[in-house]
Amino acid sequence: MSKKELLLSEIEQVPEPFLDEILDFVHFLRTKIIKEGMEIAIASQSSLRKDWLRPEEDETWQSL
Repeated sequence: MSKKELLLSEIEQVPEPFLDEILDFVHFLRTKIIKEGMEIAIASQSSLRKDWLRPEEDETWQSL
């Protein structure tokens, strides 16, 4: 049984009043994943900036 199947099986056994808490936690995790992805993108941007701001880069993209 996969982890996803196991999780769904467990959720099916949770009493209805607790499902809101589970849903809140899933939303929290999704937000956390998005935030971490954005932080990585921002860190990459600053490290790549020196390459992007070179005259050779400008010349390469002028024809597009």
